[in-house]
Amino acid sequence: MAVSEISLPPLNWLRAFEASARLLSFTAAASELNMTQSAVSQQIKSLEQHVGRPLFIRRPRSIQLTDTGYAYLPVVQEAFETLVSGTRMVTGGDRGQVLTVQSNLAFSVFWLAPRLGSLLENHPWLKLNITTATWEPNDHAFDVEIRFGINVEDRRDTLKLAENTAFPVCTPEFRDRLGKWQEANLFDCTGIYANWEGWAKTRGEALPTGKAVNLASTFSVSLNAALGSVGLAMGHEMLVDRFLEKGCLVRPYVESIPMREAYYLIQQPDHAQTPASRAFLEWLLDEVGTQKAR
Repeated sequence: MAVSEISLPPLNWLRAFEASARLLSFTAAASELNMTQSAVSQQIKSLEQHVGRPLFIRRPRSIQLTDTGYAYLPVVQEAFETLVSGTRMVTGGDRGQVLTVQSNLAFSVFWLAPRLGSLLENHPWLKLNITTATWEPNDHAFDVEIRFGINVEDRRDTLKLAENTAFPVCTPEFRDRLGKWQEANLFDCTGIYANWEGWAKTRGEALPTGKAVNLASTFSVSLNAALGSVGLAMGHEMLVDRFLEKGCLVRPYVESIPMREAYYLIQQPDHAQTPASRAFLEWLLDEVGTQKAR
């Protein structure tokens, strides 16, 4: 049922109920809300008529919640908390602490998420809101964006994070039973110029006629297939370095090919930077530089 089809009580009735239920006093609620006791009492009566049930048991010198009141109170409190949080974000109440990062899906999963511990350890006040996109970014506001593509540096406030090469990866277990690469299950990401055909040429070989390459719209799928020892996947440094270091994945062949695609950092102009975005950018570039130096 749509919200417009539901008869919601006025917000001031709910505020009077929440305060009265929390304090168990119409008088104390009136003082907190800067209202008269009679106004609070009248709003509670109006709310009770609206829901069709009593919310309080009224005694000579005290009030007590009914079963309906007990059940309704946490619902109302949670709704207020959601409104406060949402309003704070929209109006900038958390500006400087909340950071919206829009990032390529595979980069978010394989590069960004495993490294967030160092960021949050050094900046525990930082609140992240990470949204993901496979190829084309979502059309909404962001503080920082990590985009995967070609010639993205034509935009202002854009920096290429790294040059990458592409190469096959698999688990050690799969490598140990691997025969000819042409006979293995092959996985790749769609739309990538550095693909299996190009890699085979560097070896003076060719993809067998009719050989199927299993494609996905994101490296997240193809690399997870490799991690599951299903076959060989084309990978690149930004995404697989940690897996190679830990030995989860290996490079069964030394050949690699340069990628035309790259990851680009897109940031807001200097005047729109916040403490959160500056902290994130400093951390990001330091992490990328550390990876390049390995």
